[in-house]
Amino acid sequence: MRRSIALLATAALFTGAPLAADHHMNSAAASPELTAALAMDNRADDRARDEWRNPAETLAFFQVEPGMTVVDYMPASGWYTRVLVPYLGEQGQYVGLVPDPAAADGDRFSEYFAGLPASFNEASPGWNLAGAPVSLYGSQDIPEEMQGTVDRVLVFREMHNLLRSGVMYTELSRIRSLLDDDGMLGIVQHRAKADAPGDYTLGSNGYLRQADVVALVEAHGFELVGESEINANPRDTADHEGGVWNLPPSNRGDDPAMAAIGESDRMTLLFRKR
Repeated sequence: MRRSIALLATAALFTGAPLAADHHMNSAAASPELTAALAMDNRADDRARDEWRNPAETLAFFQVEPGMTVVDYMPASGWYTRVLVPYLGEQGQYVGLVPDPAAADGDRFSEYFAGLPASFNEASPGWNLAGAPVSLYGSQDIPEEMQGTVDRVLVFREMHNLLRSGVMYTELSRIRSLLDDDGMLGIVQHRAKADAPGDYTLGSNGYLRQADVVALVEAHGFELVGESEINANPRDTADHEGGVWNLPPSNRGDDPAMAAIGESDRMTLLFRKR
């Protein structure tokens, strides 16, 4: 299955037609390396989210392979760190990347971004991860020698924060400069309905319209080459008064009806730089 996805995506790169993947790959079809990474003991608490985050299917769609250099953008609590580090292996490289505080509009996000490296560094020793070497940078401190060397940049559920904090131009430009000529950008993002009003989709509710995300990313020097329904949830109406945080895992408001929906409806998009 992973081979067929990769071949289809490669064909899309040459034809210019975006790859559409609407199926869910059986987790049994994942590579032995990925299966082993997902089964590690340090993911015992993480596995409750696998049903909604579909890591095997998502990483296969993004064509992430052992030995790659992968940037995990805003790794937060390290949910994907604990998958990627063992999966990429000793020949790979895991890079956490956080936004430049100086690029943010206002003190709120500037202070938040400035605190992310310390939070990650304080938590990560307790994960006891073996595999790819781990590094963490603010985007303003990316080493020159890393430019043009990255195979994949992955942005999981953070595009709304780039939009509402005002850092999107700075961060997407720096992400693009990191990717090698064949590198690609994978995005998973909470998805608003296509006809959702503009004042609901400016980032503060967590939901963005898929067409807007595609347009914004393409305006920063990328081309859409694949889209998938791997992380879709049709039960999510995506119009909650408290935004996406009414749903699990945040459960703001502690509403059983929200808990029954599950995690948010999400777009899954793959871009290459152009």
